[in-house]
Amino acid sequence: MLKSINSPQDLHQLTVPELALLAKEIRQVIIDTVVETGGHLGANLGVVELTLALHSVLNTPDDKIIWDVGHQCYTHKLVTGRQDQFGSLRQLEGISGFPKRAESIYDAYDVGHSSTSISAACGLALARDLQQKHHAVVAVIGDGALTGGLALEALNHAGQLQTNLVVVLNDNAMSIAGNVGALSDYLNRIRLDPTLSRARGELDALIKRIPAIGSSMTRVASGVKDAVKSLLPGQLFEELGFSYFGPFDGHNIGQLQRAINDSLTRKGPVLVHVLTQKGKGYAPAERNPAKYHGVGPRSQSASLDKTSELSYSKIFGNTITDLASRDSRIVAISAAMMDGTGLTGFAEKYPKRFFDVGIAEQHALTLAAGLATQGMKPVVALYSTFLQRGYDQVVHDICLQNLPVIIGIDRAGVVGDDGPTHHGVFDISFLRHIPNLTLLAPKDGTELNGMLRWAISQDSPVAIRYPRGTTTCCNELADSDCLAPEVFGDGQDCVIIAVGNMVRPARDGMALLGKELACRVINIRQIKPLDQGNLLRLIGQTKRVVTIEDHTLAGGFGSVCLECISDQRDILVLRLGYPDHFIDQGCIAELHARYFLDADGIANRIRAFSGQQIQIAHAEGEY
Repeated sequence: MLKSINSPQDLHQLTVPELALLAKEIRQVIIDTVVETGGHLGANLGVVELTLALHSVLNTPDDKIIWDVGHQCYTHKLVTGRQDQFGSLRQLEGISGFPKRAESIYDAYDVGHSSTSISAACGLALARDLQQKHHAVVAVIGDGALTGGLALEALNHAGQLQTNLVVVLNDNAMSIAGNVGALSDYLNRIRLDPTLSRARGELDALIKRIPAIGSSMTRVASGVKDAVKSLLPGQLFEELGFSYFGPFDGHNIGQLQRAINDSLTRKGPVLVHVLTQKGKGYAPAERNPAKYHGVGPRSQSASLDKTSELSYSKIFGNTITDLASRDSRIVAISAAMMDGTGLTGFAEKYPKRFFDVGIAEQHALTLAAGLATQGMKPVVALYSTFLQRGYDQVVHDICLQNLPVIIGIDRAGVVGDDGPTHHGVFDISFLRHIPNLTLLAPKDGTELNGMLRWAISQDSPVAIRYPRGTTTCCNELADSDCLAPEVFGDGQDCVIIAVGNMVRPARDGMALLGKELACRVINIRQIKPLDQGNLLRLIGQTKRVVTIEDHTLAGGFGSVCLECISDQRDILVLRLGYPDHFIDQGCIAELHARYFLDADGIANRIRAFSGQQIQIAHAEGEY
C-alpha cells in the first residue's frame, strides 16, 4: 500500500482498516531501513498511527505540523513524498533524520533539540492570525520534552494568547531513559485513571441532548463542570488556558481521527493527550525502549562488537564512579541522558548521589552550582550540542562565582549521522573567553581519566570536551602530567598543534609526510588558560604552524593560537577545522575527510602550505 501513497492527500481516501494495514507496512519499512542506516527506532515505531491520523485529517502542507525534537518523523517522511529517498536516511548527501524545511514543503520547522515545538507553533499561529489566514497549527510534543523549561514557558504563553492551536501530547512514559519529576508523576496519574478524563466531555454531551433547554443549561452548568474539572487529570492544562482532551489510545487510528477533528472545532488552545508505546510492533524495542531509542547501522554494530576499546562516555562514567568511592562529596547530574553520558553505573552504585533532572540543561547546571556552594563536588555530563542551551548558567551561576563544578562535554566535535543539530563544534568558541574556567581536551581515554582526577581536586570550574566514539584507556596518567603539552617528533619544517581527538590523525599525517617535511606534533591538552610562554618555546624556530581541531574555525582553538603567536614572531599559520557554515550529516570519518581532518587531508594541506604544487579536492564552501 505504501507505494500508492505519494502525498498525505492519498491518506484521505483510506478507511480506518486500510490505514491500520498501512501502519503495519510502514513499521516494517522503518525497521528494515534503520537496521541499515541507523537512526531513532523506538520513537518512530511509537507514532506511526498518530502520524497517519494527523495527515488523514489535516490538509497539509497548508495546515502545519511541528514535530518536537523531530526524531519521530520517519512515518511523516514516508507519506510526504520521500519514500524513494528513505534508504539514504542520515547518510552523507541523503535525507535528514529530522524535519528540514529545505527538504520538503511538508516540514514546517527545522528541529533536532527538544521542547521547541509549542513555542514555534505559537509563532506560526500568530503569523497566521496577523495574515488573516485560517489553517490549523498542530504541535506534537513528547512527555519527556514537556519537562523542558521552554515547553512550559510556551504553554503558559499559548494559554494567554488564546489563539487557535492544537498541542498533541505524545505520552509514552519515556524520553530516552525513563522520565523523572513531578510532571512525569502527574502524567502517570492520568494514564492510570483515564475514565475521569472523559467525564467533562460526557457531561457536555448529556446536557446538550436535553430537549429545548440544552443550550441554555450548558451555560448554567459551567459551575458544575468547573467542579468536575477539579477532579480531572487534565486540570493543570485547563488552568493554563487549554481545553484538555484525553487520554486517547495512540494506536487506535479511528479514535485519534475523532479526537483531532474535535480539537480543530474548538476555539483557543487545545491539548490532545495520547498514550503510545515506544518501540511499538518490534518486540526488542518494546522490552528495552532506552536501548532502541537510537541505534547504529548494521556495519557499525558489527565493528563495535569486535573492538576491545571503550567509549569516551563509558570511561568518563567509570572514572567518576571510582572517584566517588573515595570522596562522598562527589555527585553526578544528568539531563535525561544517563545512558548516553555513561553515568548508569554511577546511578546504580550511588542512587542518592545521582540526579537526573530530565530535559532541563539550564536547571542541571544551576543545580550543580547550588550544590557546589555547600561544599559538594558536582559533575554535570551533557552533550556539547545541549550545553549550548545552558550557556548563561555556565557564565552567571558557575564561573562568575568561581564554583568547583566539573562539566563533561560529551560528543564534542562532529557526531555523525544526526547532523547539524547535534554536532558539537561550537563549545571552544563559547567557553574560551569565560573567566575562571579551565577547558581541557584529552586525546584518548587515559588522558580523560587523568584530567577528571585532576579536576576533582580543583576549587574552580573545569570543563572537559571529548568526542563521540571509542578510545583506549591503558593506565592512569599522573595528575601532574595530564595538563602539560605532549610533543611527538622534533622537526622544524612545520609544527602541528592538535587538540583532543585530532592528535592521532595529526601524527598519522606527520608519518605520511615522512622525509618530505620534518614536522613535530604538539598535543595541547589545556585549551584555556593557554600556557603561551611554553607554547612559543615548543614551537621553536619554525616558520610554519598548523592548528587542527574538530571544531569550527571561528573563535576556535586556531584563533587561540593566532592570538598567542601573532605579536611574538613572524610565523605563517594554517588553521584546519570547520568553515563558517553548518556541517551536514554523514559518518564521522566521511566528515573528517571532507574537511581535511584525516591523515591524508592533513598531509596534503601541509604539502600545499609548504609550497608544494599539489591538487587538493576542496570541500563545498571551502575556507
